[in-house]
Amino acid sequence: MKIASKQAISKVTEGSIISPQGYSAAGLHTKVKFKRNDLGILYSEVPAEAAAVYTLNQIIAAPLLVTKESLAIEGKLQAVIINSGNANACMGKQGYLDAEAMKQSVSNRFSIQKHYVAVASTGVIGEKMPMDKIIPGIEKLAPTKTNQAADDFNESILTTDTCRKSTCYETYIDGKKITMGGSAKGSGMIAPNMATMLGFITTDAAISHQHLQTALREVTNETFNRITVDGDTSTNDMVLVMANGLAGNESLSPSHDEWETFIQLLKQVCEELAIMIAKDGEGATKLIEVNVKGAISDDEAGKCAKTVVGSDLVKTMVYGSDPNWGRLMMAIGRSEITLNPQAIDISIGPYALLTNSEPTNYNENLLSQYLNNEKVEITIHLNIGNGTGKAWGCDLTYDYVRINASYRT
Repeated sequence: MKIASKQAISKVTEGSIISPQGYSAAGLHTKVKFKRNDLGILYSEVPAEAAAVYTLNQIIAAPLLVTKESLAIEGKLQAVIINSGNANACMGKQGYLDAEAMKQSVSNRFSIQKHYVAVASTGVIGEKMPMDKIIPGIEKLAPTKTNQAADDFNESILTTDTCRKSTCYETYIDGKKITMGGSAKGSGMIAPNMATMLGFITTDAAISHQHLQTALREVTNETFNRITVDGDTSTNDMVLVMANGLAGNESLSPSHDEWETFIQLLKQVCEELAIMIAKDGEGATKLIEVNVKGAISDDEAGKCAKTVVGSDLVKTMVYGSDPNWGRLMMAIGRSEITLNPQAIDISIGPYALLTNSEPTNYNENLLSQYLNNEKVEITIHLNIGNGTGKAWGCDLTYDYVRINASYRT
């Protein structure tokens, strides 16, 4: 990868997924869910280069299949239709036909080619899609470029989420302002390698489908694949990026002088959305960030961080504000990475617990008070290399059980 000087990347105040040039959105309530909006659309005024990454679950929901088919034709999209409340998963042939019907309905409604439409669904698995509500809802969708439209869209993709998840950043490439916005949903069934998680990202940058796919895969491995709530991976996960080129920059590629600027812009958007998902885990009260340093490689550091933040015992330790660092050592030891068991440093917040695997003299009362914070930072130094990596998760609470024990009812 060619690395040149990076331009400053700044957050767009009140920016959203429709802030980049040429995008609009809409969301409405079709009564698939009892209250909130449950059908949304993201629309580009011109066909956009597109890329996507999908769940690693071997059981893949029908919407992902039809989206893959769309992208396989030209690598372009103009519209993404999303419903929540029903995952359209594990429904056999009928599920595929329903996803195709959604795609065709959007094609007809907006007079665009059918393969320029992607479909995403989230919600209960194993229940027939209420197409008598979905199709009429599509006919009513009228995308606009307003703050209200963005809010309506952001709400339409949620399930057990307690809040909307949205962000926007901008930078300059080739002297042209490049804007990138993102929206996501996710609260439960969240594990490394994605989960019941949908992420949608838009940009007005010019970049080919192939290079956009390369960028997305690289960034996903360091962001969305580094979060976990409960260790489960769903059938419907997808992160999708659209780039319509309306900013007018020279088409980006790894040989472009400002390729690294684009990568950092995409990483900033994805990382912020990923942290929002981890923080909003079902029943969560605290965000946990694990930062691993001194590993043999970045990959091993990331693997260690994911193992630690995904440990139920670590998560309950944080929930109970109990500085039981033995649980951290346990998780490090089972992470299947290269270790020197006698050379590990561990800190929670500003408090050093171990140095070279020897316990330090720390104030347990002060550490317990720190663990009451809404964000808990754990730093692990393996002292055997230069690899670094981060992962994010949340505590495990009684409310997680309550929410999932009554998910369908």
